[in-house]
Amino acid sequence: MSRITLALSKGRTLDETLPLLAAAGIVPSEDLATTRKLIVGTSRADVELLLLRAADVPTYVRHGAADLGVAGKDVLLEYGSEGLYQPLDLRIGRCRMSVATRRGFDWKGTVQRGARIRVATKFIATAREHFAMKGMHVDLIRLYGSMELAPLVGLADAIVDLISTGSTLRANDLVEVETIMPISSRLIANPAALKLRRDLVKPLVDALAEAASGVEVS
Repeated sequence: MSRITLALSKGRTLDETLPLLAAAGIVPSEDLATTRKLIVGTSRADVELLLLRAADVPTYVRHGAADLGVAGKDVLLEYGSEGLYQPLDLRIGRCRMSVATRRGFDWKGTVQRGARIRVATKFIATAREHFAMKGMHVDLIRLYGSMELAPLVGLADAIVDLISTGSTLRANDLVEVETIMPISSRLIANPAALKLRRDLVKPLVDALAEAASGVEVS
């Protein structure tokens, strides 16, 4: 039997992705939060799931190892969306990519003076493009976690990170000083799969679109 392969990650949007899959008639055969398997079957014999690092989802879909995938806009911007079709904004995993500094730091004045700013982030490509468009001089420092610590210990003047409620910023006495863009998760597709396996892939895309249409936007 020909199967549709859907690439997912165990990241922040998995809990929001599963109800959409269930609404489309796809229920994993195992608990994705705890399983050690990387390929998991579902309640549909023609659909299987790949469990990947979030940054790897676009690569698997781009090269045809997966027909479809769920990836955040932040991942697509940072690691490239070339060779991918994005048929659907799933309206889950919503947050924003923003610049934050320690409370009391004169961000506006520093920018106006044209001073060189040190920025810590894991979104190097996105941050570089953002600050270049503003004509700002920045030194980017790549970090992979505990981003909020960087301004507190003097490693960086600011951070670029994803912000949802802002509670982590407040807990560390940081403030959001600039919003770069809104972020949400997208359904991505391999163009060849959409063309050559349309009879299998298109109904699933349509089912997920219908499920996503019921997601409340806050």
